[in-house]
Amino acid sequence: MKFFENTVKVRLFILFTSILVIAVVVWNISVFYEGVKEEEREKMRIWSSAQASVNRAGDEQDLSLELEILNTINDIPMFIVNESDGFQEINNISDQIATDSLRLRHFFESIKGQNQPIVIDLGNSGQQYLYYGDSSILTKIKYYPFILLLIIFLLISLVYLYYVTAKNSEKNKLWAGMAKETAHQIGTPLSSLVGWMEILRSENVNPDYILEIEKDIDRLRTITERFSKVGSKFTLEVSSLNAAVENSYNYLSDRSSKLIQFSIDLPSEEFYCKVNPVLLSWTIENLTKNAIDAMKGRGSVKISLFEDKNFYKIHVCDTGRGIPSSKFKAIFQPGYSTKERGWGLGLSLSKRIIEDYHSGKIRVLSSSSEAGTIFEIKLPKT
Repeated sequence: MKFFENTVKVRLFILFTSILVIAVVVWNISVFYEGVKEEEREKMRIWSSAQASVNRAGDEQDLSLELEILNTINDIPMFIVNESDGFQEINNISDQIATDSLRLRHFFESIKGQNQPIVIDLGNSGQQYLYYGDSSILTKIKYYPFILLLIIFLLISLVYLYYVTAKNSEKNKLWAGMAKETAHQIGTPLSSLVGWMEILRSENVNPDYILEIEKDIDRLRTITERFSKVGSKFTLEVSSLNAAVENSYNYLSDRSSKLIQFSIDLPSEEFYCKVNPVLLSWTIENLTKNAIDAMKGRGSVKISLFEDKNFYKIHVCDTGRGIPSSKFKAIFQPGYSTKERGWGLGLSLSKRIIEDYHSGKIRVLSSSSEAGTIFEIKLPKT
């Protein structure tokens, strides 16, 4: 559980750091944007004053300064309109728009809301209004935060992806190492048991007892094989799902309490799928053992095999106390267990076997305290 607690902490740290960085970036750019916008407004006030002076000037008045001011602004689109919204003058508008009355009117409407109009006082001749849009520089600044945030998001995503990949790689190595060491530890006493078995045969022990011991030794061999396959490369083979389900059913029904009622529902036709039969049987047994634990040794378990258009499906149903919906995903995490001495690895291994090795899906299909729990395994047909 510690790994997942640390993972959650890292995710929260990345999230809060990202929010903080984004907030600082947006705030700084917003302040800068408003500063540039105010500078442009001040320029337009000076420009409008110069325009008013030119309109009110007499024939002998020197207007060289005003005319110079009027010629300095060439990147801000502007409209001078009269009191009835008729265009008196347009500046810094492309010829394609200026020569098309419909496009010109549409462009005018689009920039009307960008800035408050500036009143040009013409004295006795009335008033005109200066509408202006944002300069090309201000427009770039306006879209700059979105580009910057996209870059930040991509960088954070790459960092997080690297972190997750590194952790998954570490986790995979841990799984493989643990599984192989377990197989090795089981293998040593297993060899001794085989030797003791031969001694028992020579001592004229009841053959029925020896037969049962042989079954359990074979079972230990199977368990050793299962653990040795975890983390190792292996090929999937076309196998009978009916046989895998039935073998698991037979083994568990023979070795479980008589208070557990087992039933199986197999199709009349054989279903064949590319699987590893040993690991698939292990998964079915893990689900069934969890079902038995949930019922506290009393109840019924049903294992079903059927198909739909794209998948073969295996259901393991029990009449236990159910699983809270909030725990449907948590139960598949390594270390999660409701048992005092449980390692919390069974369902995690099952998920790894089905989803990583077989490209399938495993989930809690439904669960309630009244109806029990249904686990579903989905294996792709192709």
